[in-house]
Amino acid sequence: MKFFYNFFGHLNTINKHRFKVFKLCFKAGIPIRGLLHDLSKYSITEFFEGVSYYADGKLSPIKVVKKEKGYSKAWLHHKGKNKHHFEYWTDLTSTNFLPVILYKYVVEMICDQIAAGQTYIGKDWDESNPLNHLKKRKDKKYINHRIYKFLEEFYIYMQKVGLNKALNKKTLKEYYKKYVES
Repeated sequence: MKFFYNFFGHLNTINKHRFKVFKLCFKAGIPIRGLLHDLSKYSITEFFEGVSYYADGKLSPIKVVKKEKGYSKAWLHHKGKNKHHFEYWTDLTSTNFLPVILYKYVVEMICDQIAAGQTYIGKDWDESNPLNHLKKRKDKKYINHRIYKFLEEFYIYMQKVGLNKALNKKTLKEYYKKYVES
Protein backbone atom coordinates (compact mmCIF):
# COMPACT_ATOMS: atom_id res chain seq x y z
CA MET A 1 0.00 0.00 0.00
CA LYS A 2 2.82 2.41 0.89
CA PHE A 3 4.41 1.78 -2.53
CA PHE A 4 1.26 2.95 -4.33
CA TYR A 5 0.92 5.96 -2.07
CA ASN A 6 4.55 6.92 -2.76
CA PHE A 7 4.26 6.11 -6.47
CA PHE A 8 1.27 8.36 -7.08
CA GLY A 9 2.38 10.99 -4.60
CA HIS A 10 5.78 11.30 -6.28
CA LEU A 11 4.19 11.31 -9.75
CA ASN A 12 1.83 14.08 -8.63
CA THR A 13 4.73 16.14 -7.22
CA ILE A 14 6.72 15.82 -10.45
CA ASN A 15 3.72 16.75 -12.57
CA LYS A 16 2.85 19.71 -10.34
CA HIS A 17 6.45 20.97 -10.45
CA ARG A 18 6.74 20.53 -14.22
CA PHE A 19 3.46 22.38 -14.81
CA LYS A 20 4.63 25.30 -12.66
CA VAL A 21 7.95 25.39 -14.57
CA PHE A 22 6.10 25.32 -17.88
CA LYS A 23 3.93 28.29 -16.90
CA LEU A 24 6.97 30.25 -15.70
CA CYS A 25 9.01 29.37 -18.81
CA PHE A 26 6.09 30.44 -21.01
CA LYS A 27 5.96 33.79 -19.18
CA ALA A 28 9.76 34.11 -19.54
CA GLY A 29 9.60 33.55 -23.31
CA ILE A 30 11.09 30.02 -23.43
CA PRO A 31 8.02 27.74 -23.68
CA ILE A 32 9.88 24.85 -25.37
CA ARG A 33 12.27 24.63 -22.39
CA GLY A 34 9.20 24.46 -20.16
CA LEU A 35 7.74 21.59 -22.17
CA LEU A 36 11.01 19.65 -22.08
CA HIS A 37 11.81 20.46 -18.46
CA ASP A 38 12.74 17.51 -16.22
CA LEU A 39 11.54 14.75 -18.52
CA SER A 40 14.35 12.61 -17.10
CA LYS A 41 12.40 12.48 -13.80
CA TYR A 42 10.19 9.86 -15.47
CA SER A 43 13.19 7.61 -16.21
CA ILE A 44 13.54 4.39 -14.20
CA THR A 45 16.72 5.65 -12.49
CA GLU A 46 15.17 8.86 -11.22
CA PHE A 47 11.54 7.93 -10.78
CA PHE A 48 11.87 4.84 -8.62
CA GLU A 49 14.47 6.36 -6.31
CA GLY A 50 12.00 9.22 -5.92
CA VAL A 51 9.24 6.74 -5.08
CA SER A 52 11.44 4.95 -2.53
CA TYR A 53 12.37 8.20 -0.76
CA TYR A 54 9.15 10.13 -1.29
CA ALA A 55 8.63 12.67 1.51
CA ASP A 56 4.95 13.55 1.06
CA GLY A 57 5.81 16.24 -1.49
CA LYS A 58 7.31 18.47 1.20
CA LEU A 59 10.96 17.75 0.38
CA SER A 60 12.87 16.52 -2.63
CA PRO A 61 13.47 12.75 -2.38
CA ILE A 62 17.01 13.48 -3.60
CA LYS A 63 17.72 15.41 -0.39
CA VAL A 64 16.35 12.53 1.68
CA VAL A 65 18.47 9.85 -0.05
CA LYS A 66 21.60 12.04 0.03
CA LYS A 67 21.17 12.46 3.77
CA GLU A 68 20.82 8.70 4.23
CA LYS A 69 23.39 7.39 1.71
CA GLY A 70 25.61 10.38 1.00
CA TYR A 71 24.78 10.35 -2.71
CA SER A 72 21.81 9.90 -5.02
CA LYS A 73 21.82 7.89 -8.25
CA ALA A 74 18.78 9.90 -9.33
CA TRP A 75 20.66 13.19 -8.82
CA LEU A 76 23.75 11.98 -10.66
CA HIS A 77 21.52 10.96 -13.56
CA HIS A 78 19.41 14.13 -13.39
CA LYS A 79 22.24 16.65 -13.38
CA GLY A 80 23.91 14.81 -16.25
CA LYS A 81 20.79 15.07 -18.42
CA ASN A 82 19.50 18.56 -17.63
CA LYS A 83 21.37 21.66 -18.76
CA HIS A 84 19.35 23.96 -16.49
CA HIS A 85 21.44 22.73 -13.55
CA PHE A 86 24.81 24.48 -13.21
CA GLU A 87 26.24 21.12 -12.12
CA TYR A 88 25.71 19.90 -15.69
CA TRP A 89 28.32 22.45 -16.79
CA THR A 90 30.73 21.89 -13.90
CA ASP A 91 33.85 19.73 -14.19
CA LEU A 92 35.47 19.50 -10.79
CA THR A 93 38.76 18.36 -12.36
CA SER A 94 38.97 21.50 -14.49
CA THR A 95 41.49 24.13 -13.47
CA ASN A 96 39.32 27.03 -12.30
CA PHE A 97 37.20 27.14 -15.44
CA LEU A 98 33.52 27.72 -14.78
CA PRO A 99 31.64 28.02 -18.07
CA VAL A 100 29.01 30.61 -18.83
CA ILE A 101 25.66 28.90 -19.12
CA LEU A 102 23.55 29.74 -22.17
CA TYR A 103 20.67 32.17 -21.68
CA LYS A 104 17.83 29.68 -22.22
CA TYR A 105 19.21 27.28 -19.60
CA VAL A 106 19.82 30.01 -17.01
CA VAL A 107 16.27 31.25 -17.45
CA GLU A 108 15.01 27.67 -17.13
CA MET A 109 17.15 27.40 -13.96
CA ILE A 110 15.37 30.46 -12.55
CA CYS A 111 11.96 29.03 -13.42
CA ASP A 112 12.99 25.69 -11.90
CA GLN A 113 14.14 27.28 -8.64
CA ILE A 114 10.96 29.32 -8.30
CA ALA A 115 8.73 26.34 -9.11
CA ALA A 116 10.65 24.03 -6.76
CA GLY A 117 10.21 26.52 -3.95
CA GLN A 118 6.53 26.94 -4.69
CA THR A 119 6.06 23.15 -4.89
CA TYR A 120 7.92 22.19 -1.71
CA ILE A 121 7.29 25.29 0.44
CA GLY A 122 3.74 25.79 -0.78
CA LYS A 123 1.72 28.77 0.42
CA ASP A 124 4.62 29.95 2.61
CA TRP A 125 6.73 30.62 -0.51
CA ASP A 126 7.51 34.27 -1.27
CA GLU A 127 9.81 36.23 -3.56
CA SER A 128 12.65 36.17 -1.02
CA ASN A 129 13.02 32.37 -1.16
CA PRO A 130 15.09 32.06 -4.39
CA LEU A 131 17.63 34.67 -3.24
CA ASN A 132 17.90 33.12 0.23
CA HIS A 133 18.36 29.68 -1.32
CA LEU A 134 21.06 30.96 -3.68
CA LYS A 135 23.02 32.67 -0.91
CA LYS A 136 22.87 29.59 1.37
CA ARG A 137 24.21 27.19 -1.26
CA LYS A 138 27.45 25.58 -0.16
CA ASP A 139 28.36 24.77 -3.78
CA LYS A 140 27.91 28.29 -5.20
CA LYS A 141 31.66 28.56 -5.77
CA TYR A 142 31.10 26.24 -8.75
CA ILE A 143 28.77 28.69 -10.48
CA ASN A 144 30.43 31.05 -12.94
CA HIS A 145 30.69 34.43 -11.16
CA ARG A 146 28.84 36.24 -13.99
CA ILE A 147 25.99 33.72 -13.89
CA TYR A 148 25.87 33.98 -10.09
CA LYS A 149 25.72 37.79 -10.28
CA PHE A 150 22.93 37.57 -12.88
CA LEU A 151 20.93 35.22 -10.65
CA GLU A 152 21.56 37.29 -7.53
CA GLU A 153 20.61 40.61 -9.11
CA PHE A 154 17.56 39.17 -10.82
CA TYR A 155 16.33 37.64 -7.55
CA ILE A 156 16.91 40.96 -5.74
CA TYR A 157 14.87 42.72 -8.43
CA MET A 158 12.16 40.05 -8.24
CA GLN A 159 12.00 40.42 -4.46
CA LYS A 160 11.56 44.18 -4.89
CA VAL A 161 8.92 44.24 -7.67
CA GLY A 162 7.35 40.79 -7.41
CA LEU A 163 7.47 37.67 -9.55
CA ASN A 164 4.77 38.71 -12.00
CA LYS A 165 6.47 41.99 -12.90
CA ALA A 166 10.05 40.66 -12.92
CA LEU A 167 9.68 37.42 -14.87
CA ASN A 168 9.49 38.41 -18.52
CA LYS A 169 11.71 38.03 -21.57
CA LYS A 170 12.70 41.70 -21.77
CA THR A 171 13.86 41.97 -18.16
CA LEU A 172 15.66 38.61 -18.22
CA LYS A 173 17.49 39.51 -21.45
CA GLU A 174 18.53 42.88 -20.00
CA TYR A 175 19.95 41.27 -16.86
CA TYR A 176 21.70 38.53 -18.85
CA LYS A 177 23.32 41.08 -21.16
CA LYS A 178 24.32 43.32 -18.25
CA TYR A 179 25.92 40.63 -16.08
CA VAL A 180 26.89 37.86 -18.48
CA GLU A 181 27.54 39.29 -21.92
CA SER A 182 29.28 42.52 -20.86
